[in-house]
Amino acid sequence: MLGERLERCRIDERGVPGDRAYALVDVETGTVATAKVPRRWGALLGFSARCVGEPNGEPPPVEITFPDGSVHHSDDEDIDAALSAAIGREVRLTATPPEGAAFEEVWPDIDGLAPEAVIAGTRVRDEDTGEPVSRFDLAAMAPQPAFFDLAVLHVITTATLRRLRELAPGATFDERRYRPNVVLDGGAADGGADFVENGWVGREIAFAGGATATVSIPTMRCVMTTLAQGDLPRDPDTLRTVAKHNRVEIPGLGTWACAGAYADVTSPGELAVGAPYQVR
Repeated sequence: MLGERLERCRIDERGVPGDRAYALVDVETGTVATAKVPRRWGALLGFSARCVGEPNGEPPPVEITFPDGSVHHSDDEDIDAALSAAIGREVRLTATPPEGAAFEEVWPDIDGLAPEAVIAGTRVRDEDTGEPVSRFDLAAMAPQPAFFDLAVLHVITTATLRRLRELAPGATFDERRYRPNVVLDGGAADGGADFVENGWVGREIAFAGGATATVSIPTMRCVMTTLAQGDLPRDPDTLRTVAKHNRVEIPGLGTWACAGAYADVTSPGELAVGAPYQVR
């Protein structure tokens, strides 16, 4: 679902408290629902969710706005039925990742997204379009159990977004497509690279509020960035541009289309919009 913008928050080793505290689980398959398979779950991007109150260890109640404008809550007795009816598939809302939690991801017909060996080795079925669908374990680089795709913190710079707009002026490179936890202003002066986050692997981001995070790998991009969401139109060129201009070799994982970076939080602290940061 679409998320919420925060002016300030704390982060710790599990990321932003409340981030991905809940998920929808497909009752038929047991997989975690994600618009990474648009034909089945693209409707999720018509919903938005926000925490009600501050998360303080336990998953907070969540307010969910449905595509028709109606507002529901995670603790409503009929929330599973309401979500299932709106999505058209039986789901249950849960704050507890199921054992062996996994998600599926479709590979659109765009060259260079991921290593062919990875796609072939994780393929579980094909869409009616012939596009392969892979299955991956959740939270492979995060404290488990959790509902993260991979890692607890995802950052992207305005420099990278600006460079993508230069490369494809007709596409819509809006930060919301990339679903980052943190958008870092600037970054272009760091070595003059087109995609500065590529050079941050192993380096530490130090935030003014005391938090630190160590960059682990560049963020591999997927079909999610192309989908219509909020007031953003469907735009496959956003992903084609990344795949054409920033394919990154990730040690042990092969070459992927990337923009942004994943990071592990190494010291807790506060983040605030407009506060300075350093990459060191």
